Parts: sequence; C-alpha cells; structure tokens
Amino acid sequence: MSARRTMDDLLERHGTTYADEAGIRLRDTPRPLYQLLVLSHLLSARIRAEIAVASARALFSHRLWTPRRMADATWQERVDALGEGGYRRYDERTATQLGDGALLLLDAYGGDLRRLRRGADGDKAALRAGLRRFPGIGPAGADIFLREVQRVWPETAPHLDAKALQGAERLGLPTEPDRLVRLAKGEDAAVLAAALVRSALVGG
Repeated sequence: MSARRTMDDLLERHGTTYADEAGIRLRDTPRPLYQLLVLSHLLSARIRAEIAVASARALFSHRLWTPRRMADATWQERVDALGEGGYRRYDERTATQLGDGALLLLDAYGGDLRRLRRGADGDKAALRAGLRRFPGIGPAGADIFLREVQRVWPETAPHLDAKALQGAERLGLPTEPDRLVRLAKGEDAAVLAAALVRSALVGG
C-alpha cells in the first residue's frame, strides 16, 4: 500500500481529536482551553484513553469546566465525578491535583491560558515549561495539550511528538513531521497527530 493510501486510511479510521471525543468545542477562549488542560491531565496517566475521555466528560457534565468551578468544588465532588467516568485508580490524587491546578491557573493567569500563551511569545519550550507548572502535567501531559491545541494556536504546529511518530513508524510512514503533514494533504495537524497516536496505541 502506498504511503498516501496508508495516510488516507489512517485519517478515515482514526481522524478524531481527543478534544472532540470529550465533547470540547475547542476555541481560543478560556473555558475550552481549560477543559483541554483537564483532559490532557487525565490522558497522561497510565490509564486507557477511553476512560480518561469518559472521566473528562463526567467532570464537564458536573459543570466543572472552568478553573473557578473546579476550585470551588469539594474534593469529594471531584472524586465522585472521576469515578463516574471509571477513573478510579488515580481518582483521589487526581482530584487533589485538579483542585490545586485550578487555583494555580486562577492565581498565575487569571484563569485564562491565553495569558500563558502570550507570555511564551511563540516559544514552544517556554509554553511547555508553563504547562508543566500545573500539578499532574508532566512531559506527556504537555505533549498531549500541544498536540490538540495546535488547532487554535497555530504557532505550535506541527506538533507531532514521540508518541505520534511511533504511530507513523508502525504504519511504515515517514517519521519527519513535515513529510507527514504533506502526506496528510492539508488535514488539520491536530487531527493528524491524534490519528497517529491512536494508531500507536492500538497498533494499527
């Protein structure tokens, strides 16, 4: 199968971002950006992606979709919402981290991740460092956020991290980001990244 056909098949099978799956209508506005931060936190744990997405949806169904609402919720309310999504292995620690992270976002950035973006001024390393200040957001969580946010923060694109390139390698596709973008024929880089990661996780 040609690389072009492989790419077309990949995008057809796996071309949904994790933000879309979690019901986040991603825009460059405070609420969806915060929701993406929460989702990235949940996805970065050693837990199945489906459970992380379901748990994000459960948190948002309880209206814990802004840092103020997350901070104002009780620890038990956060634990219970995570449990509804099946996020039980790490629920207590994650509930604490989500509360602490919400307070940090409010204190440092007025609840608006766009301020972090402005402070980074196009420097992806600075943006990554800022993201990693949040409890529970390590290197993996920062990469997840950057993979998804490139849809609305174009200066981060193309962000195809090691996990995405692992998916490309498994499919016999090029592992150079620019070549992958060209093969994808103008597809949203966030969609491309998500598809490659899904391929890496399922092995096909």
